This record gives sequence, C-alpha cells and structure tokens, in this order.
Amino acid sequence: MFWLFILLLAAQRIAEMAVARQNERKVKKQGAIEYGEGHYPFLVLMHVLFFVFLIGEVSVLHKQPSHWWAAIAAIILFVQGIRYWALLSLGRYWNTKILVVPDAVLVKRGPYKWMKHPNYAVVVLEFIFLPLLYGAYWTLFIFSILNAAMLTVRIRAEEKALEENTAK
Repeated sequence: MFWLFILLLAAQRIAEMAVARQNERKVKKQGAIEYGEGHYPFLVLMHVLFFVFLIGEVSVLHKQPSHWWAAIAAIILFVQGIRYWALLSLGRYWNTKILVVPDAVLVKRGPYKWMKHPNYAVVVLEFIFLPLLYGAYWTLFIFSILNAAMLTVRIRAEEKALEENTAK
C-alpha cells in the first residue's frame, strides 16, 4: 500500500509540474516577471528530499500505517481537494514559481476569498499528515521546520512581488 501511495503522490507532483510549465509559458507571454529565483531550487530540493526522507524512514524503520490511518487518509484527501480548488481558482496564474503579471488583478475567488496563501497551507498540512500516516516522525519534524523557514522566505518574496506589480 505504501508504494502505491508514493506512486500516486509522485504522479500528482509530476502532473503539477507539467501544468506549472504550461502556465509559465502562458503568463510570460503576458509579460510576467519572475521573483524568488534564488530560493526556488532550494524549494524544489526540499520537496524532493521530503519524499526521499519519507520513503527512507518508512522503509528502513519498517513503519506500518497508523492505527488512525483512515482518519489521516481522509484529512489528506480533503487537503488535496483544497490544493486543486486553489489551482483551479488561479487558473493560468497558478505556478510553483513566483510569476507576476504587471497590473493584473489579484484573484479573490475560491479559497483566496478567505486566505492569501491556501496552497502554502496545504503544503504545511501535507508535511504533517503524510508522515503521520506511517508514523514517520523524523520526517515530520525535520521538514516541518525546513518548510517553515522556506515559507518565511517564499511568502515575503511573493508578497513584495504582488505589492509592487499588481493592480490595487
């Protein structure tokens, strides 16, 4: 079951990267400017290492699904729903990079009606609940801290880019 779970998550991430590349081409044709290029490779590396550590911890330490696996899996599915709600709400503007079209109007629909960065909230929840599914507490602890540090940098860069370039 664990390997099926990992394969589904990997397929999801690969599909998201394809959507991000397609969206990047679309918004760059509109004059989008990229911000945060310096931290982006570290963001990608952190996400890749999260899965490497998760796989390693579960495999090496022979972790089994939590006794609460059904509830945790339900939370993970709910969180994925929020992820795709955010993605669909942003449409062509959704990306893994910080790409801002000058003078564009900020999206205020979907989860963005209630929260500035719902996709980042999704990642925080994933970095908690994916390891909890198998009791991978080292992965949860290490990557929750790394993600908090990364999001501090990332959100500041994104907020500055949006403040300087979007229509009020």
